Amino acid sequence: MQLLKDYNYYLRIERAMSPNTVASYCSDVEKFIEWYGQDVTGAGSGDILSYLSSRSDVSKRSQSRIISSLRSFFGYLVLEGQLKDNPCDRIETPKQGRYLPDVLSVDEVDRIIGACDGRDWASLRDRAVLEVLYGCGLRVSEACGMKVSDIFWKDGFVKVIGKGNKERIVPLGDMAAEALRDYLQERIVPEGCDDDILFINRRGGALSRVWVFKMIRSYALKAGVRKSLSPHSFRHSFATHLIENGADLRVVQEMLGHENITTTEIYTHVSSATWQRNILEHHPRCSEHVSSLENQVDKSE
Repeated sequence: MQLLKDYNYYLRIERAMSPNTVASYCSDVEKFIEWYGQDVTGAGSGDILSYLSSRSDVSKRSQSRIISSLRSFFGYLVLEGQLKDNPCDRIETPKQGRYLPDVLSVDEVDRIIGACDGRDWASLRDRAVLEVLYGCGLRVSEACGMKVSDIFWKDGFVKVIGKGNKERIVPLGDMAAEALRDYLQERIVPEGCDDDILFINRRGGALSRVWVFKMIRSYALKAGVRKSLSPHSFRHSFATHLIENGADLRVVQEMLGHENITTTEIYTHVSSATWQRNILEHHPRCSEHVSSLENQVDKSE
């Protein structure tokens, strides 16, 4: 469909959105167009609400994303003069509870990374990926897209290309740097492949996000960590551990590449929950109170 192709081009070139965001927006719009079954320029807010009602299979978070996608698409049609008003302007985004990510402890991070104990180049690569995800707080897409030329060894930082092709500089810690050096010394790049791609598969191409997800699950299982993990778990843990150890929120925002500091503030809630749990468990009066409550619950059951 030409309209969708033009919208795709607008998002990629004029809005400079990341490939993942473009794919997500276009997928949402395509599904709506298929459901609507007519000239989409005739759709009103009532049609969009009816469509959302028909998507009872999706969460509030997914509904919010769909509304954002459609608001962007109809905004594009207004910009192109095909519509006078954006029908999504009269639609409220569903209210959501604040999502608190599952965070790994420092010990759990050490155990998972320690499970990468092989000395072949693939095992060294896996360890380097984990060290970079946790040590630099990268998104998995950012790690998969890294180049060897993005590493500035002498200055101790890496260049990261984030969402919307925005560039940021992130410090490279000693353990991540050591893991990268070990990997690069043993890395085998197949003939004819781009040797500037940092994390490669056995065919010489860049690792995929799905592959990294499976790799993390495998090492977590080997380390005996039973939490439901994803590559983002290391990013969440990176930010939470920084704030727990007194890092400034603005610094963490810069490290994560968050455009809005309210996105970063979620980690202060995670950190506060950790502090509260530690106080309740270790303060002499609080721990007695918790034990008393637990005993009452046991007796009532």
